[in-house]
Amino acid sequence: MDEALLRSLTPGVLTVLVRRGADFAAAEDAVQEALVEALRGWPADPPRDPKGWLVTVAWRKFLDATRADTARRRREDRADEEPPPGPAPAADDTLQLYFLCAHPSLTPSSAVALTLRAVGGLTTRQIARAYLVPEATMAQRISRAKRTVSGVRFDRPGDVATVLRVLYLVFNEGYSGDVDLAAEAIRLTRQLAASIDHPEAAGLLALMLLHHARRAARTASDGSLVPLAEQDRGRWDTRLIAEGVGILQTALARDRLGEFQAQAAIAALHADAPTVEETDWVQIVEWYDELAELTDSPVVRLNRAVAVGEADGPRAGLAALAELDAALPRHTAVAAYLHERDGDPETAARLYAEAAHQATTLAERDHLTRRAARLNAHRNG
Repeated sequence: MDEALLRSLTPGVLTVLVRRGADFAAAEDAVQEALVEALRGWPADPPRDPKGWLVTVAWRKFLDATRADTARRRREDRADEEPPPGPAPAADDTLQLYFLCAHPSLTPSSAVALTLRAVGGLTTRQIARAYLVPEATMAQRISRAKRTVSGVRFDRPGDVATVLRVLYLVFNEGYSGDVDLAAEAIRLTRQLAASIDHPEAAGLLALMLLHHARRAARTASDGSLVPLAEQDRGRWDTRLIAEGVGILQTALARDRLGEFQAQAAIAALHADAPTVEETDWVQIVEWYDELAELTDSPVVRLNRAVAVGEADGPRAGLAALAELDAALPRHTAVAAYLHERDGDPETAARLYAEAAHQATTLAERDHLTRRAARLNAHRNG
């Protein structure tokens, strides 16, 4: 690096910047920064036009500094105009934004997908997984929803059912997915349940509280999943359980049953059992029957097969499972569990290994892999 060359070029570069409108002090600072970059980069990659290079870099540095200074002054001016600090409002506009995104011009499924993406912060992959559809299909649905609402006035909020569905999916992703959104979903559902007279809003809040109460026990110290049957029930939050059960009982007393109330009733029966052996599986199956009638959901029927296996034996659970599409997510994992309960470790180990390859999260994959390894070790030992 010829430092003498740099020194010889400096006055000319400074003159160019001043002629372009830079004040002398700012131009001098910009030229000094350009010289530092030249000292770093020229030895490995010298420019063909050293002066032109210095002028270009110095002018860019000047413009960057000017923009930064202008932005700083604007921030200072806005700060001077702000009212003095005071108590923050108790509510925010987030819940209202959920209603606005659930626009009447959209179908409920499209409104939910758009809101999850735009407000809930979920990725397209996470939303697709929640809806049990390919990621490309969900991407197209969200794109169509955006085109539908482009240019429309957001002055007609969506209905409560759509917003409840969004909050439910946000909570589920926060509870078991990659991003912790569960606490925010509970906060917004509390706001909603307090502001409207709707039993399903209360049912959803109860469901969230009952699930959240078990959160501390769902993972071991190494981050691995702990199944419900193996959880330390002493770690469950009894305060949240009591609150959730109370809210649920009030909602059920209105005799306007909906899917969130039915799900909360199932969660309450799990929370009420002192041990896994004392779980009232017969009543849980009855609630799953109610829930299946309300939703006609394959996921509900999958979970019902597990409950039937507990209430009436694993053979009955496998018979219920055989009625469902084998491509359903977690179908293989449920089959593995029921075969294990039925005393068939060889089939169970094979199915656990298959289910591990199908798992959508690392924690679930590791859990299923360990199940398969444990059964294989037991058989080979």
